[in-house]
Amino acid sequence: MPDTPAPASLDARYDFRAAEPRWQQEWDAAGCFRVPDVPPADARKYYVLEMFPYPSGKIHMGHVRNYTLGDVVARYKRARGHLVMHPMGWDAFGLPAENAARERGTHPAKWTYANIANMRAELKRMGLSLEWEREFATCDPEYYGQQQKLFLDFLRAGLVERKESWVNWDPVDNTVLANEQVIDGRGWRSGAVVEKKLLSQWFLSITKFAPDLLEALGGLDRWPERVKLMQANWIGRSEGARLRFKLAEPADGVGRPDDPTPSAEGLNQAGAPQAPKDIEVFTTRPDTLFGMSFLAVAAEHPLAAAAAARNPDAAAFIAECRAMGTSEAVIEQAEKRGFDTGFTVIHPFTGETHPVWIANFVLMEYGTGALFGCPGHDQRDHDFSTKYGLPILPVVKPRESGEDFSVAKAPFTEDGVLINSRFLDGLDVPAAKRRVIEELEKLGQGQGVVNWRLRDWGVSRQRYWGCPIPVIHCDDCGVVPVPADQLPVVLPEDVDFSKPGNPLDHHPTWKHVNCPSCGKAARRETDTFDTFVDSSWYFARFCSPRAGVPVTPEAVNSWLPVDQYIGGIEHAILHLLYSRFFTRAMRAAGHVTLDEPFAGLFTQGMVQHESYKGADGRWLYPEEVEKRPDGTAIVKGGNEPVTVGRIESMSKSKRNTVDPGAIIDRFGADTARWFILSDNPPERDMEWSEAGVAGASRFIHRVWRLAQNLDGGADEAAGKKLRQATHRTIAAVTEALEGFAFNVAVARIHELANAVAEAGSAPRAARAEALEALVRLASPMMPHLAEELWSTLRPDAGLVAKLPWLEPDPALLAADTLTLAVQVLGKLRATIEVPVDATDEQVFALAEAEPNVIRALDGKPVRKRIHVKGRVVNLVA
Repeated sequence: MPDTPAPASLDARYDFRAAEPRWQQEWDAAGCFRVPDVPPADARKYYVLEMFPYPSGKIHMGHVRNYTLGDVVARYKRARGHLVMHPMGWDAFGLPAENAARERGTHPAKWTYANIANMRAELKRMGLSLEWEREFATCDPEYYGQQQKLFLDFLRAGLVERKESWVNWDPVDNTVLANEQVIDGRGWRSGAVVEKKLLSQWFLSITKFAPDLLEALGGLDRWPERVKLMQANWIGRSEGARLRFKLAEPADGVGRPDDPTPSAEGLNQAGAPQAPKDIEVFTTRPDTLFGMSFLAVAAEHPLAAAAAARNPDAAAFIAECRAMGTSEAVIEQAEKRGFDTGFTVIHPFTGETHPVWIANFVLMEYGTGALFGCPGHDQRDHDFSTKYGLPILPVVKPRESGEDFSVAKAPFTEDGVLINSRFLDGLDVPAAKRRVIEELEKLGQGQGVVNWRLRDWGVSRQRYWGCPIPVIHCDDCGVVPVPADQLPVVLPEDVDFSKPGNPLDHHPTWKHVNCPSCGKAARRETDTFDTFVDSSWYFARFCSPRAGVPVTPEAVNSWLPVDQYIGGIEHAILHLLYSRFFTRAMRAAGHVTLDEPFAGLFTQGMVQHESYKGADGRWLYPEEVEKRPDGTAIVKGGNEPVTVGRIESMSKSKRNTVDPGAIIDRFGADTARWFILSDNPPERDMEWSEAGVAGASRFIHRVWRLAQNLDGGADEAAGKKLRQATHRTIAAVTEALEGFAFNVAVARIHELANAVAEAGSAPRAARAEALEALVRLASPMMPHLAEELWSTLRPDAGLVAKLPWLEPDPALLAADTLTLAVQVLGKLRATIEVPVDATDEQVFALAEAEPNVIRALDGKPVRKRIHVKGRVVNLVA
């Protein structure tokens, strides 16, 4: 190991400004955190990873919490003998950089790499035990070139498809959004109301893995149940029936289902869109088929197009539907509206006809884009039928109800028995589902099926600052993959952001290439990948980040899965589900041998702070506000009153943020780390407070002062008590760190510091052991202070970062005494401390000597004595 620097004098106040950068340099020089790409066969590997950040330019308190949690795990696991990989990179593509380029007249790359440099410097100040040698940004051609290879491998493996589909279109960011990126009907970044648009898109076939993605959730025993439930609901397995309703002949003959075969454009002889001969529906409630009142189709359904050709009012209604948001939440909250197409369908059992409506609550991408309405047993259908005066018939009733059962005012959605349903009458719901499916199959009009809510992942985005999709479009050859020797397809630097839309579309030369197959003029794909593609495999690239292939099998199969992944629960569906799919796709393409990327997942809470508003309603930063003793607040440097808002998650929009750099400048990185760990269990939200930070700083300086005086006395009993406290703390902190209870570990270390302070008469050896243990136990959380103290306490013992974890002495964990409750006539009167080997006579003597017990007995003789060992003494007078 390199020579350790000369320790600071313990007589001085702890100088964190000098100590922290000095020890960071020492760790780097000693290579404390570097590991090989391929771990030795006998190594106990441990891969710790926090979700990598978007380089916005500054770290925030969420970063501080996330990376501190991961760093504690990494340092602790190293001390426990694991070979720990703990890398860092940057999720660097995306619209914020492109928007910044438009607004500031700069290039996205320049903006991004400058931000990375700033954030890297800030993160390094935190003293994180990261292996910076593995660092990369997803906008590095060396990274996204390997991603392009993966895509082409997926294409060859049949996991990629290009198709025309209705997509979520963000009119502000001018790009497509995946369903998961539409939040309450708005774009997840811009907040704009999302529209529907028909485009040719590239899709990754995530649905091929839907059954496995769902089933494998059961094996993720180190994932939060909440996250697994969210994924299960999103994948959405449902059993039901797929059935076909035949279309009845329209009264005016236009768009008849029995017209001759339509043209390639889908038009009939009259030049109108051809109505289908039947309409396919998926339902989870085939038992309610006899309660059908109408059939509803999505605005994008072929029958809706046929209706629009007949009626301009239908076309106008379709346009309204397409302007709506696309998320299920928005659909459910919106007023249920529809348009009667004039078409009707024939019920498969009754032969009766029912009207076909275009409805704004039916989505083409879910099921078949059509459903049959049973208003008696579905709230949405009930609302719709009530609005438009459609029949509402009960076909399921509670078992105990009478003949007058009605669903006119509200639908009945519980289990029950079938009525008004011919051959289903009297059956319960499960039996009725089975029977109706049997009858549909006999008629050749349906069958039982399993349906999935999950849809294939549309990855095409109409923007510049993303990974180019490596295909070429040739008029003769069609879609042609870019040859391997022409990868990476690198983004052009000379782009014009003054025009709206994707700069790659109007670049004068970049998109014009020759076809690799025939040599004729062709065009590059100008769409780029959704940035969630970039983050769906970065954890695998970290295993061999400089390799000339996407992953090196020996490295990736040794390090994966990630043993502990840490990040926000907001990524439960987007990033985490995509990463699970991507790992399976990489396996199918021969790159990895596993399915699940993350063995353990921890989702940390948010960092919160009060919000402040000036008299004019503007948001104020905390440093602009002065709190007064009476609880009111004013703007610093004046008398303008400030309204103190509620405690909520830090956000730039409300300016209730705290600059980590300013905290480190004032108090040091260890103070920030200690406070972020001490306030709450890490899975809960925590409030950032100036008082809490100041308290963490005081504790650090208190530990520093304790180390100045190791002299003790000769009280062997005090020494034994301190040694017991020391080893019980070792056991308690170990247990807490194993269970992610970092706040509990902090509390136990505080208690040990109190024990050291109170044991002034204990022998020096016991005091030194206690303080050395405190330093080493606190080192994952306060690594700089630990190194500074250790270099003085044990100058020849090397770096704390390389020391093994302490093990408690079992002999010192055993208790010498027990605390017993003392009851008189069943009422608690006192507690006593007795030796663990005390006899009944000794216990009773101690109990009856307690003043409160004497008063309760009031001079009466004790008639009965009961001693439940280790728990209670009961005296009966």
